Amino acid sequence: MTASPAAEAPQASGKNYDHLVESLRDLDMPGPALSPKRFSQALNIDLQTLADQAHVHRNTISRAPTSQGVQRFLREALRVIKASTDISGDVNRTLFWYRNEPLSPFGYKTAEQLVSEGRTEDVLRYIASIEAGAAG
Repeated sequence: MTASPAAEAPQASGKNYDHLVESLRDLDMPGPALSPKRFSQALNIDLQTLADQAHVHRNTISRAPTSQGVQRFLREALRVIKASTDISGDVNRTLFWYRNEPLSPFGYKTAEQLVSEGRTEDVLRYIASIEAGAAG
């Protein structure tokens, strides 16, 4: 990456979780907020989809990106992504899993769907159970 963090698009390829989080910072935004635009780019989803997942109006994503609802959703998604990356060691693998892997204990919903439904804690417990099984 050659540009400043505020100028570059997030790239998960070949990067670890810390690089992903750093790429989600937007130095033009006030305070320590995550950029919804950069998050949507990192996960390859459009802003309307992100708004739907966060349960906010589509205009909130662009006009009030630091709103509580948007930031809460982004932080919850990152909690799950971090927990999974801690196990896999590969942020790219985690992003694929988060968006695409149907989880049988949850009616074959993805982690992304579950976070959108407010079930972050359930997903984190699931990840912890996988980690305990792998370690035990």
